[in-house]
Amino acid sequence: MKAALVLLRRDIKLAWREGGAIGVALGFYLVVIAMMPLGLGPDLNLLSRIAPGILWVALLLAALLSAGRIFANDYEDGSLDVLTTGPLPLPAVAATKCLAHWLTTGIPLVLLGPFLGLLLNLPIGTSLSLVLAMLAGTPAVSFIAGIGASLTLGLRRSGLLIALLVLPLYVPVLIFGVAAVTPYVTGPRSLWAPLLMLAALSLAAIVLAPFAAAAAVRNALR
Repeated sequence: MKAALVLLRRDIKLAWREGGAIGVALGFYLVVIAMMPLGLGPDLNLLSRIAPGILWVALLLAALLSAGRIFANDYEDGSLDVLTTGPLPLPAVAATKCLAHWLTTGIPLVLLGPFLGLLLNLPIGTSLSLVLAMLAGTPAVSFIAGIGASLTLGLRRSGLLIALLVLPLYVPVLIFGVAAVTPYVTGPRSLWAPLLMLAALSLAAIVLAPFAAAAAVRNALR
């Protein structure tokens, strides 16, 4: 447990010290949302209806921009080889690095979401449901991204390959993420059903993704 905390602290410090990947993800999220009202026109009702979908799609794409660094930096400088021989099992290493990605990228994107929702005329009353849905769904985003990052280790232009591999796996998260916010825009329905589905998807990703990522990392290091 102590080794996992040390690795988690190290990855978080490195992410914030570099800052580039996090800044690109947040900047991309901001630019995409800010451009949508310009492209769709002044119809505020239309913006309100499609705002949840736009926010979720932009969040998924923004998270992918920094997914490559989950394993790539350690792979390039040889740290990943050392980690595979350390006290932590490789699935635990993969889980810790995916968790660091969620804390440094997922959480900032979640906190930025309600403010960007105002640009899309999303009602202020939806802010809580939006944050809850994103908090429940973004762990799945980071852990699934870890699978894509591990499968593309050592490959050129891995960012595009990660997107091709991971985006289809994001479809359930997108569907239930939008469903958790849409009832407050289009009509009354239960928030808890899609929210619980998002939590279940995240739990499944947290349990299964580290083993898949560890197997891919082990294969890349051979």
